[in-house]
Amino acid sequence: MLVSTNVSYNIFAKYIEQEDIFNDKKTLSSSFIPQKISHRDAELNQMGSILAPALKGYHPNNIFVYGTCGTGKTICTKFIISHLQEIIKQSGKSLRSVYINCKMKKVADTEYRLFAQLLKEMGECVPDTGLPTDVLYRRFFERVDSKPSTLIIILDEIDALVKKVGDDFLYNLTRINQELKRSHITIIGITNDLSFRDNLDLRVKSSLSEEEILFKPYNAVQLRDILMERADGGFRPGVVSDTVLGKCAALAAQEHGDARRALDLLRVAGELAERAGEPSIAENHIDMAQQKLDMDRVTETVRGQPSQSQAVLYSIIKCQEKADNQKAWTDKRLLTGDVFDNYLAVCKAGGMKPLTQRRISDLIGELDMLGIITAKVISKGRYGRTRDISLAVKEEPLAKIKTLLQERFG
Repeated sequence: MLVSTNVSYNIFAKYIEQEDIFNDKKTLSSSFIPQKISHRDAELNQMGSILAPALKGYHPNNIFVYGTCGTGKTICTKFIISHLQEIIKQSGKSLRSVYINCKMKKVADTEYRLFAQLLKEMGECVPDTGLPTDVLYRRFFERVDSKPSTLIIILDEIDALVKKVGDDFLYNLTRINQELKRSHITIIGITNDLSFRDNLDLRVKSSLSEEEILFKPYNAVQLRDILMERADGGFRPGVVSDTVLGKCAALAAQEHGDARRALDLLRVAGELAERAGEPSIAENHIDMAQQKLDMDRVTETVRGQPSQSQAVLYSIIKCQEKADNQKAWTDKRLLTGDVFDNYLAVCKAGGMKPLTQRRISDLIGELDMLGIITAKVISKGRYGRTRDISLAVKEEPLAKIKTLLQERFG
């Protein structure tokens, strides 16, 4: 049955008449690049000095940018590249840049898709599948060397790509420079993994000849400065108080100095205040925003896990429910063997080929590292070792996770 126009109007009328507390919500996004980046002068100057040879047409060194989440690695890289392009354009020279997030599915989850995406970003249409990899390399080589220029390839979350496809593509990209006659390639790799370089093949390390830049976490004072600058553009005057900014900064500082987390807290708090019809953001809106973000983050983490990890987690959830509902399980620990037995049933229902119990134990360890479960290793004497497993997720996100996994495995 169709809903009348009057009813629809009544639903949205209060939102139309309500004064907007936001001025420009894009300013509060972690992907927004401001005119000035605070508390990163040393890192920007270091990156600028490494890339400066491009101003004279020389080949800049490759760069690896390290740091935990929300420390400004990506935004600073994009900021410095945009300024470099602007200056080079004024001098009549050419500099091209390509940015790729290596965690994006169907963009950089295979070597083929990586080079297909690189070619697409450079204006050449390439099918998603079907061509031999050497053909893609040749087309990429020809496209890069089609005119005198510097090509800077920014590979964000590069560690995720190396884990999926290996590091041969890095070796191939660096070796291409020896064959290029009119151009050269510089790679900027961005990663949260501080030990990323240690795991690379020796020949890749040798060919990269990269320089390293480390981004340290922000402290609470620095985060507050960043939030204040963004809030000036993002909200109308009087919407955000110093107390609210301080609380956002303090909460984010507790989580490894994550500016992205601080901005998300402030933006979501603003959205919650606006929905409630409040003219300004209060401290309780920050608390509600934190709860909402925590729930969404855990759910998205589970959604992004491989099918086998999801099956293991679903098995743990079902085992825990069985333990809670049956008196016979009252004093019984939830052990790896219990989870494995249930996992076999989940695989059968989902049409999946089961892994070995040893591999399942590894996946349980990975879920433990993500903070979704806790898995304490215990000794059973001459019978070896096992894990004492329990869920580490609160009730609300757990309900969403269970619904998500039920849709996948039935």
